[in-house]
Amino acid sequence: MNSRRGNRRFRLRWSGRRTAEASPGSAFTTPTRLAACMVVVSALFTLSGCGGPSAEGPVVIGAVISATGPAAPLGEPQRNTLQLMEKTINEAGGVLGRELKIVIADDQSSAKEAVTGLNRLLQQEKAVAVIGATTSSSTLAIKPALNKAGVPQMALSAANAVTDEPPIDWLWRVAPKDNLAVARALKYVSEGLGAQRIAVLYDENAFGSSGWVEIERTQADWGLEVVASESYKTEETDLTAHLTKIKGADPEAVIVWGTNPGPAVAAKNMRQLGMTAPYVGSHGIANMKFIELAGEAGEGVVLPTNKMVCPEAIADPAMRETVGAFIEDYSGAYGQLPNPFAAYAHDALFILIQAIEAAGTTEAAALQTELDRIAGLVCVGGVFTYSPTDHDGLTLDDLLIVKIVNGTWVAVE
Repeated sequence: MNSRRGNRRFRLRWSGRRTAEASPGSAFTTPTRLAACMVVVSALFTLSGCGGPSAEGPVVIGAVISATGPAAPLGEPQRNTLQLMEKTINEAGGVLGRELKIVIADDQSSAKEAVTGLNRLLQQEKAVAVIGATTSSSTLAIKPALNKAGVPQMALSAANAVTDEPPIDWLWRVAPKDNLAVARALKYVSEGLGAQRIAVLYDENAFGSSGWVEIERTQADWGLEVVASESYKTEETDLTAHLTKIKGADPEAVIVWGTNPGPAVAAKNMRQLGMTAPYVGSHGIANMKFIELAGEAGEGVVLPTNKMVCPEAIADPAMRETVGAFIEDYSGAYGQLPNPFAAYAHDALFILIQAIEAAGTTEAAALQTELDRIAGLVCVGGVFTYSPTDHDGLTLDDLLIVKIVNGTWVAVE
């Protein structure tokens, strides 16, 4: 175990353990009470400074977040989480004894605005790392500049291309990758529903298209056949024409891959058309906004997501406590439950802070080394392991299938 200053402080507060997946050379331990950064990081940094942040200057971390626009149901909880964590960390002494300053650039759900916001974060704010972006389109838009600058990027989006398309030297993902979510969904359709004939309705944006490509590529692996596929534009408000074609193919299940509002429109249109095939959604609708928009038509929809939405389904005690504490802290601050997208923001900042403390510096190359060494780190969204060649972090075991029942999520498998 590395004996760096950050790790010593970590162990002074927590009786830590590695998970089974952690490598002997990992720089981190996993606490038995890893309570969402609002609790844990406070403990981490209580010992890091005397009387508050030093005058050395703040540690600036940027974030490109969709706080407004169509992706706001995803971005708003991410912004809330980062602001809450910033406040708590600074009250506890900051990072390396310095003030933590999180600067959030609202990309308004636009890839173009994401690039504009990133330029400000790098050129004016001098961010040492960037969290973002909320959407796959914006993440891919800002990736080249961050790679060129050699600044760590913690990606919050799911499209395969985020890590499949090189370079990935300076990008680490915290959201479940599309290939994991698709595999979890297709496994359920094949084994849970016993279906063989499926139809796919997907958004033409980066997220939806990535999901469709993965479904088409792996359908046969699960004994499935796509009998109809339709794409829609994000701004479409009536998907009846697409769904009428799908209905004519008589599928045994309909997979809808997109984020709000399209999937909610699809749920309503399917009901209007009298379609009875099970609706299987993407992990992009794991938020209360989908339930609100879909209304009664959302009842019975199933989807893959991280285990945060059903803490009772988590077998590991450390993760169950971690998730429970995060839900309690977020709910106490904002009067509503966090969704999985809030968890992505939590994990991104928590992992970055771990790397900074382990490195004892904000120097980019040192952070890159520490991020690549993370193994078996329990967070809110799952257990993270990175390496120099794998920057996705999660596995299929970090996802479960949930069903919407009476306006909330219930674990199915």
